[in-house]
Amino acid sequence: RERCSVVAAVERLCGMQAQEPRPPFPGLWTRLHGFCRQDLHRALHDRTIVRGTLMRGTLHLMSAADYITHRLTLQPMLTRSLALLGTRAEGLDAEEVLPVARALLDERPRTFGELRAALVEQFPEINDRALGFTVRMRLPLVMIPTEDRWGFPADARFGLAESWLGTLVSDEANLEALILRYLAAFGPATGADVQQWSGLQGIKPVLESLRPRLALFRDERGRALFDLPSAPRPAEDTPAPPRFLPEFDNLLLSHADRTRVLGDEHRHFVLGAKNGRIPATVLVDGSVAGTWRVERKKLTATLAITPFDPLSKSDAAALAAEGDALLRFLEEEATTFDVKQNPPLNAV
Repeated sequence: RERCSVVAAVERLCGMQAQEPRPPFPGLWTRLHGFCRQDLHRALHDRTIVRGTLMRGTLHLMSAADYITHRLTLQPMLTRSLALLGTRAEGLDAEEVLPVARALLDERPRTFGELRAALVEQFPEINDRALGFTVRMRLPLVMIPTEDRWGFPADARFGLAESWLGTLVSDEANLEALILRYLAAFGPATGADVQQWSGLQGIKPVLESLRPRLALFRDERGRALFDLPSAPRPAEDTPAPPRFLPEFDNLLLSHADRTRVLGDEHRHFVLGAKNGRIPATVLVDGSVAGTWRVERKKLTATLAITPFDPLSKSDAAALAAEGDALLRFLEEEATTFDVKQNPPLNAV
């Protein structure tokens, strides 16, 4: 675990997947020494970390400084996602809708249910979901934190980023800067990896223009892998202790080639859900080796580990110890804690 601030950790990852409010908390707990829930709460409320629609059109945590710098760079991907509306966008003119939405959000932050209702009053012929989705993808918005346990209620309010942060979002796109930040977090990587993480197109020519400034490697298939020259690249035999990753963790979502952390033979256990959910996973020796979930019955909290294959006694014991500490972090109001191991999905 690293000894650094929450803001520094989120910046090092160039954002953390936060489609749901809870996962960033165990995601930071598993990465930082001595992380407390209040650490992230404090950063959200002092506005040094924000939660908004960013990479791949999904909700992420990002430092305020990175949001201001990189939000416009991501706009082409967010605008392109409006094609998902199909015929629901019939008759919608974004240049008419966006000023109205901005004025409504200037008045006060609103949930999207409230915002859609207000927009329908002025655009009664337009699909309400199309109105809301257009605003979410086109305006720089952030979610307003509360004192809820995981920082946000289920139906959080959104506000204009410039109002919440007290400064304008950069009006200059800089794809080079975003690619370099990605490589600092996830390199060595291919252009396809950068595209998978960001959702942006046109990565390859920009990455090629950066080639003189980057370290170049080749993977087993001969593909070019780019990295920052000074980036740490631990030796192959560096110990990788067992770790618990939350749902939707960026470690699993930030490369086109998932085999660097997830074996093809286990892919369907993690990426095969019809609803698109990415389960919480366990790492053994740096690779995804199973899934985990927490069950709560009154004051008893249980963390259930489901390995893909049978675990060695030493790995099982190390996971049990790590899982007990995680369970006590997540379910601090419980009085009884239990870590159990389910039968392997690939039983032998």
